[in-house]
Amino acid sequence: MATNAPPLSLFDVAQRGMSAQLVRMNAAASNLANAGSVAGSEDAAYRPIRAVFAQQLDRASGLSTVRVAGIMRETARPIRQHSPDNPLADANGDVFTAPVDENAEMVEMTESSRQYQNLVEALSTAKQLMLDTLRTK
Repeated sequence: MATNAPPLSLFDVAQRGMSAQLVRMNAAASNLANAGSVAGSEDAAYRPIRAVFAQQLDRASGLSTVRVAGIMRETARPIRQHSPDNPLADANGDVFTAPVDENAEMVEMTESSRQYQNLVEALSTAKQLMLDTLRTK
C-alpha cells in the first residue's frame, strides 16, 4: 500500500522516542505510587505495569522508530501478609500487598529519564547545527 506521507525528519524520530520514554516513565511512576498498597483479595491487589514497545519502519525515509504497542500488567503475584487488625483483611486475617520492587522501578525511571534527556540533547544539537548552517550562508 503506497503512502504519500513525507519522510520522517530527525525531529519526528526524536519526538517518537521521547513519547515512548515518557510512557515508560509514567508506568514506573504509577508502580512506585502503588508500592506498598494493600488489598483485601489477591484479585484486587495492584500489579505493576510495563510499556511495550514495537519497532516502526518509515518506508519513505528508511528510518526505524519506536512506538508504544501497549501497556501490559505483570503477572507477579501479590504478597500475602497476615495482618488480622487491618480493616481490609480477609476471613483468614490476610491482606495482599502490591508486588512492586521499588529499587527496580527507580532504575526504570532513571533509565527512561536518561534516554529522554539524550533525545533532547540530540534535538538541541541538530537545532544548533541548522542555525550555524543558516548563519554561514
